[in-house]
Amino acid sequence: MHRLWIIFTQAVTVSVALLFVVSTLKPEWIGERAMLPSVTIQEAVAPAALPTGKGPASYADAAKAALPAVVHVFTSKEVKAQRNPFSDDPLFRHFFGDRLNNKPQQRTSGLGSGVIVSPEGYILTNNHVIEAADEIEVALNDGRKLPARIVGRDPESDLAVLQIKSDGKLRPITFGHTEQLHVGDVVLAIGNPFGVGQTVTMGIVSALGRSHLGINTFEDFIQTDAAINPGNSGGALIDAAGNLVGINAAIYSRSGGSLGIGFAIPVSLARSVMEQIIQSGSVTRGWIGVEVQAITSDLADSFGMPSSDGTLISGVMRGSPADRAGVKPGDVLLAVEGRKVNDPQAMLEAIAALSPGRKAGFELRRGKDRLDLKVEIGRRPALSRGE
Repeated sequence: MHRLWIIFTQAVTVSVALLFVVSTLKPEWIGERAMLPSVTIQEAVAPAALPTGKGPASYADAAKAALPAVVHVFTSKEVKAQRNPFSDDPLFRHFFGDRLNNKPQQRTSGLGSGVIVSPEGYILTNNHVIEAADEIEVALNDGRKLPARIVGRDPESDLAVLQIKSDGKLRPITFGHTEQLHVGDVVLAIGNPFGVGQTVTMGIVSALGRSHLGINTFEDFIQTDAAINPGNSGGALIDAAGNLVGINAAIYSRSGGSLGIGFAIPVSLARSVMEQIIQSGSVTRGWIGVEVQAITSDLADSFGMPSSDGTLISGVMRGSPADRAGVKPGDVLLAVEGRKVNDPQAMLEAIAALSPGRKAGFELRRGKDRLDLKVEIGRRPALSRGE
């Protein structure tokens, strides 16, 4: 029995030694099963932490869905030829007659982009793209070129609506929802930069609600680093599913080209303006007839104001809705219909959103007293600078 035990222990020792040598020098002889634990751990980590080798996701489907709805907008206008400085000289008129003033009229051209928004041929674009144009031509994605008419313009939001005659072959874009857009979301900008042809660029949403830029009267821009260049104005900013989330409008640039700071008008604002223009040819906004000024801490101290909340009313137009309601220069507007206003832009937007003809509640501070006034909202004049 003792001899059997010695033989058994020696056999085990030799087997362990042999296994150690083989696993060290020839691990493949053991087979794949012995290596499974290390592979399993790596595979569990790899999908989340390591590149898969398949490359970035493609946005071809989104571009394919939106490209047919984005058009090129070509504009032209007639410019009077410059009058010859010698045309009134009798000596020159004796020799040249009226030929000095018979120069043909000159035409200037411009380009931009637009977005087909309905089967009826309505197209959203920027006001500055078609402003002052007397001829507008739209080139579709399939190569067709059609004349367009202006349905209406809204210079204060820099939006305009065109219309082309529909032949039943138009593919309008699908509207997205701005409220579902977040900073960091992937977006694509589609347009006709520098007239080179339809182009798609990609970026992310850099910021939302950009205002106080001095570009438009009403500002609520989407900021993006997707390349937007001259000619992209009026084109589409779409999400990763191909839905319209903005109308490309402006860029910040020192050179005229893209520096990664572009601005688009959110589709919520664009749709509201578009629907009003299609329905009535113009946009109706509220107005009370005041001039306003931001309250800085220095201004609050100099006037002995208890705080810098609200917006200072620096002027009231005679006979305006504000004048009739008893609003006076020096009053501080704190809220409109319960909505606090902390700067002139917020006040402008709050009043513009009210329907003309209705009476709205205004909370003001006059000296140390608080006042609640009812003001009958008027209709905002075109390109008015006051509220």
